[in-house]
Amino acid sequence: MRIGLYPGTFDPITLGHTDIIRRAMALVDRLVIGVAINRDKGPLFTLEERVAMVEAECRAITAETGGEIVVHPFENLLIDCARDVGASVIVRGLRAVADFEYEFQMVGMNRALDATVETVFLMADARRQAIASKLVKEIARLGGDVSKFVTPSVKLALDTKFS
Repeated sequence: MRIGLYPGTFDPITLGHTDIIRRAMALVDRLVIGVAINRDKGPLFTLEERVAMVEAECRAITAETGGEIVVHPFENLLIDCARDVGASVIVRGLRAVADFEYEFQMVGMNRALDATVETVFLMADARRQAIASKLVKEIARLGGDVSKFVTPSVKLALDTKFS
């Protein structure tokens, strides 16, 4: 069984994330969504809220694809998380050149830690390349319409946080 790990903070999960998840499902038998506990980023949503949102969004994807998605919170090194869940592939989404520079460094470090785990990059769909959770939160905080970037349930969660 080929297991992939798609890590991120998912604060909140966006249509860009779900695009990568859908496409990653074609590459693996099981996709583990690693929801990072990253206190340095100061997430808007609690870990429990982020896990619940990711699980809710992934239910529709598993219904479409018939694949298996598991949501797994983690706070350790990414490569250790990959080992913990049995992943042989780390899936990363790229939006722009700036993403590539950071990801290039991460791949080098992860390969040095464990050369058996491959990293696969999926380019964001052209319609989703500008979507970043940080920007979505900023737009929502300032009362803007984020419905082009997130599902209605995530929009409601954002509206609730900022009301």
